[in-house]
Formats: sequence, C-alpha cells, structure tokens
Amino acid sequence: MHSHNSAPDTFDRIREAIEAELPGATVNVEGGGGHFSIDVTHPVFLGKSMLQSQRLVLSSIKHLMAPPNAPVHAVDSLKTRAPA
Repeated sequence: MHSHNSAPDTFDRIREAIEAELPGATVNVEGGGGHFSIDVTHPVFLGKSMLQSQRLVLSSIKHLMAPPNAPVHAVDSLKTRAPA
C-alpha cells in the first residue's frame, strides 16, 4: 500500500509539467516512493539524440526534483520517442 506517499498526485504533477513543456505529448508515469519511470512520446524528439530528448523532459520536471521537499527523488527510467 502507498498510503504514506502521494504517488498518484505526483504522477499528475509530473505529467502536467511535461505536457506544459511539450503540449500534446503522450506521457506515462509509473513508480512510487520518490522513484519514477517516465515514458514520453512527442514529435519534438524526431531527429534529436536520446540525451537531447531526455534533457528536454528532465528540464520540464526539475522543479519537482528540487530540495528540500522534492516529490521526485529519482527518475529510474526515462524513455523518449517520436510517434510512429
């Protein structure tokens, strides 16, 4: 049980932050306890390197990773892709 943390609320905050930076993105967030896996699909990633794409996503959620009360302690997995 995850009653001690607010993972669903954090999922929404992560999703909303990424969608604000990348309108129309498809964002899937999983995890809990401060550790999350994020999967983002958006046309902006077309032609970008994996590192460039991941930096875009991470910069959009950096405020959620900032001390002292960061709900996101770690992004264990970050997948970015352009739509097929």
